[in-house]
Amino acid sequence: MPQLEENFVEQLREQESKKNAILHDLGVLETQKHNLLHAFANIQAEQEKLKVEIEDKHGKINVNLEDGSFVEIEGDE
Repeated sequence: MPQLEENFVEQLREQESKKNAILHDLGVLETQKHNLLHAFANIQAEQEKLKVEIEDKHGKINVNLEDGSFVEIEGDE
């Protein structure tokens, strides 16, 4: 059976190895992306709960996150 020259075989092996490494890294990135999206959703849910708690105590308000001051939102009842 004919054989391909060793330099071609080595180049093919290197390319295949690089492709596999890239696919592995993409898998890791997808896992990290999934975890970050899940963490983001959790923070949004926590923020919504806090918003309800704040609105129960102070009504609908706009909060200045720099200094904690707030103003009531008028006519949104």
